[in-house]
Amino acid sequence: MPNHNLLRACVAEAAGTFLLVFIGTGVVAAAVLTGAQAGLWQVAVAWGIAVALAIHATAAVSGAHLNPAITLAFALPRGHEFPWRRVAPYWASQLAGATLAGAVVLVVFGGFIARFEAEHALTRGAAGGERVAMVFGEYFPNPAVFGARADAAGLVAPWMAAAVEGLGAAVLAFVVFALVDRRNASLPAKHLAPVLIGATVAFIISVIAPVTQAGINPARDFGPRVVAFLAGWRKHRHSRSGRRFLGLHRGVVGGRPVGCRAVRPAHPPRLARRSAARLGSVERPCAGGGRCVAYRATLPNGSQYKYKQRIPNGDQESSSKGLNDYGHYRQ
Repeated sequence: MPNHNLLRACVAEAAGTFLLVFIGTGVVAAAVLTGAQAGLWQVAVAWGIAVALAIHATAAVSGAHLNPAITLAFALPRGHEFPWRRVAPYWASQLAGATLAGAVVLVVFGGFIARFEAEHALTRGAAGGERVAMVFGEYFPNPAVFGARADAAGLVAPWMAAAVEGLGAAVLAFVVFALVDRRNASLPAKHLAPVLIGATVAFIISVIAPVTQAGINPARDFGPRVVAFLAGWRKHRHSRSGRRFLGLHRGVVGGRPVGCRAVRPAHPPRLARRSAARLGSVERPCAGGGRCVAYRATLPNGSQYKYKQRIPNGDQESSSKGLNDYGHYRQ
């Protein structure tokens, strides 16, 4: 893919992640520092809306990964669609956007943070400081629910925190990959996918946030946490985040094949290929060069399966013979 397209995609990833983390972390800051939100559900809904907005704003440019673990999950089994050379730039862009969002939240709520620390006699980096640091990074159990006392720390073991985060990330990946799969004909309007993904995030947060604050996004946790570290929150239980970070990636990567398999029974790939080959395809010149191929197939369940593909100049392979087992045109 041309470098200028990669640059645009990276800018979109940074902007989308910034939007997501700024709104989500800002809502957490407002809830913790000012009491503006009434309960966990309002915070969860705000996160869900932020996810939907960020996806709508950037999907056409970069695919709206907005999450390093989702990027990794796309690259592992789909290297022909998302090449590995894009993984590191996407990760850097996502972390940059999340870090910038954390810095903006720190500036916006700096006065409120100072007042909250003074009112509750909190010292940055000392015991109890998690009650403010939780605005930027995830802690377990949730300091807003269980406080930051030593006895509360024993409620959730590090391995359990990693497992819970991995479960939440796997559920998210399950929904994401099921919704974006081209063979899934159960979603009549694809523009509903961002809304449904955002709703999924909201429900996941409402379930696991009391346990781990529901990070389910390494960029969302790591970027603002860097800002918190530089601002003085340096001696909390940061080392435990490593296991949870691994749990995120394992959960997302494990959820990807589960999400794909969930839609395969309703869309048999070989039947789709044979139907598409039998019905034929339509070819026309593309504005940017090459040929645009469009075909359709009626699957055994009665649904219509449609696919479009741009074929570069010089590729002489026939569209009726170039369909692979997934109904995609062979690259």
